[in-house]
Amino acid sequence: MTQAFVGVGSNINPAENVREAVRLLAKETPVVAVSTVYQTEPEGRPEQPLYYDCVVEVQAGGPPTELKRSLRAIERRLGRVRGADKYAARTIDLDLLIYGELVIESEDLTLPDPDIARRPYLAVALAELSPALTLPGTDLTTATLAARLPRQGMRALDEYTTALRREIAHGC
Repeated sequence: MTQAFVGVGSNINPAENVREAVRLLAKETPVVAVSTVYQTEPEGRPEQPLYYDCVVEVQAGGPPTELKRSLRAIERRLGRVRGADKYAARTIDLDLLIYGELVIESEDLTLPDPDIARRPYLAVALAELSPALTLPGTDLTTATLAARLPRQGMRALDEYTTALRREIAHGC
């Protein structure tokens, strides 16, 4: 099994869609941990609803492309339609952030996800789950990276996070 991290985000019915996405992910692969869920401002579209964002640590089997296919299937199941507008509101967004020590740059997959270095809610959540983890292909730990990024516009949803973790721990 390989340690992997998945970014989870939604700004269309986010409380329900994030919970359902994590529940469905747990049916596909063992969930080790769920970071704090943060309410964040939408990037590039301030008129849109706020997001719920978190990172889920999983133990994945098989190649990373297999996990990515599973993530896309969960997105489709939850009504995600990918279009040309990368800032469009979404029911769910599941991104493979890190897959073991792999460094990949291809048309279909980039690991580690370059957004980790520019999106505080990803870096902070990763640092919470695994602060000593070195971002593959770099000499930066997740804790060091998170410390460099501003946290304004991020609000921890503690009660929601506790309920989500409890649900996942009890087998969805």
